[in-house]
Amino acid sequence: MRDVLAWMRLLTDPQDSTAVVRALSRPPIELRQVELARVIQVARRHTPFGGAGKLDLVLGLAAATESPQVPPEARERIQRFLELHRAAAAELDTLAPDAFIARLIDRLSGRAVAELDEHETTPPESEPEPADQLEATLQLLREELLEGVARIGGRLGELRLDTDLDISHGAVRYLELLKLSALLQRPAGQSLEQALADVNARLLAAATPLQREIFQTSTLDATLGQPGGAGGGKANGGGGALARASAVAPREQHSLEPFLPRKGAGLALSASDIQTYRSCPLRYKYARVLRIPTEQTVHQRFGIVVHQVLERYHADGGQTLAQLLAQLDGGWRRAGFSESERDRELLEKARVALTRYHARLGEERSEPVWFERQFSFRIGLHHLRGRVDRVDRVGEGDAEYELIDYKTSRPKSAEQLRDDVQLSLYALAAREDWGLKSSRQAYYYVLDDLKVPVVRDERDADAVRGIVLEVGDGILAQEFEPTPSHAACSICDYRIVCPVAEGRVAEPETVLDMSL
Repeated sequence: MRDVLAWMRLLTDPQDSTAVVRALSRPPIELRQVELARVIQVARRHTPFGGAGKLDLVLGLAAATESPQVPPEARERIQRFLELHRAAAAELDTLAPDAFIARLIDRLSGRAVAELDEHETTPPESEPEPADQLEATLQLLREELLEGVARIGGRLGELRLDTDLDISHGAVRYLELLKLSALLQRPAGQSLEQALADVNARLLAAATPLQREIFQTSTLDATLGQPGGAGGGKANGGGGALARASAVAPREQHSLEPFLPRKGAGLALSASDIQTYRSCPLRYKYARVLRIPTEQTVHQRFGIVVHQVLERYHADGGQTLAQLLAQLDGGWRRAGFSESERDRELLEKARVALTRYHARLGEERSEPVWFERQFSFRIGLHHLRGRVDRVDRVGEGDAEYELIDYKTSRPKSAEQLRDDVQLSLYALAAREDWGLKSSRQAYYYVLDDLKVPVVRDERDADAVRGIVLEVGDGILAQEFEPTPSHAACSICDYRIVCPVAEGRVAEPETVLDMSL
C-alpha cells in the first residue's frame, strides 16, 4: 500500500523526492543504495531546485541516465522507472480511479512489466575504449559545467544559506574538467593511474578546504576505474585510510563509503549532524549520505528568514528598529511568502518578536561583539565546523563571553536542555578555535523573548569529545540502524521511505483529485 501511495505522490508532484526514492528502491526497480546515492548526486547537479528546497528528481533521473558516473545496470533500472512513470502518468488522465489503481498495482507487482519490455528495441551500447571514454566524459562535464554556471549564477542574488556550497560545487566541476583534460594529454607511456595521482595532488593543492572536501568525495575517479578514488593516495592528507576505503568500495556493492562527508581521514561534522545521528542514524543516512532533498516546511522557512534578517541587520551595522523591520520586509519578499492569512499572521508574529528583540538589545548590559562567527576545529580525526549566531562580552576587564544561539521553536527549560550537545560543542569551539578561556552559553527563543542559560563545565567538554568520536565511528562503520520513537518518527521527513515506519506512524492524509 505504501508503494502505491509513493507512486501516487510522485505522479502528482514530481518534486516529492522521498516518494521518488521509495519508488526507486522498491520492486520492480530495486535500485541499490550505493547507486541511489550516486544517482541523487548526479540529479542534484543537473536539476535546478524549486521553491522551498524542492528538487524535480524525476527530471534529474533523465539526466542521470546520460552521466558517465552511473553504471550500465543502474541506468537500465532508471530507464525502467522512467518508462513506468510515463505509462502511469498517461493512464492517470485517462482511466477511472479504481481502474488506475488496479493497473498501478499490476505494474508494481510485475504483472504489467512485460508489456513495457516489448517496446524496448534499443540494442545495448558497446563499452567505449579508454581514450574515447575520457573524451566522452570530458564532453559531458563541459556541457554540465556550462549548465551549472547559469544555474549557480541565477541563485547568487537569492538569500540562501548554501551559496558558498553552490560556488564550491561549480569550482570543483571545473577542476574535474581540468583533470580530464590533463589525463587526455598525459605523456606517452604514462599510465592513467600514475597521471591521476599526480593531477589530483596538484589540483588539491590549489583548492580551498571546502572544495577539497567536495573534490575528495567525488565518484569521478572510481568511474575511470581507479581504486584510489578522487584524491587517493597520499595527496589528500588522509593517508591510506581513504585509499583503502575507496579500494574496497567498488567491490562491495552496498558500501556508501564514497558518499560519506569526508574531511581528510575523518568526517566533516556539525552540531546538527551529531544531533541527527544520535536521534536516528537512518535519518542521518537519508539526509547527509544519500542527501535526499526534502521540502522546507513553512515553519522552517520562517525560522530561516528570522535568522537571516538578524544576520543582515547586524552585518550592516543596524541601529534602529526601522532598519530591522525593513530587513524583515525585504527578507520576507525574497523568501516567497504569500498574502494568505496564515502568512500575514506569521509576518506579524515576526514583527512583534523582532521589536522585542531590538528593545532587549538596548537594555542588556552585555556588549555584542560578534555575529554569525564561524568556527573550525578538530576532535580526533573529525573536523567540526559551524557558526554561533551571537557572541556577547559580559563584564569588564578579564571579560567572560556569552555564546547565544537563536531559536524560533518552542522554548525548552534548562532541565530539558541538560543533555544538549550543541552549546557544549560551541563552548569547546570557542576555546579551541577562538582562544576564549571561558564562556557562558544560552538559547534565545526569539518569538517568546526568552533567554535560557545552559550551564556547562569541563566534564561537559569531555563528554562532547566522547560523543563526537562515538558518532564519527558509527558513521565510518556505516551503522545506520534506525532508532524509532513516536516523537521522532511523527515529524520525520523520510517516513515514506523508511522501512521501520511501516505501520508505526500513519501517513498524513493525501488528497488526490482523480478528476483532473
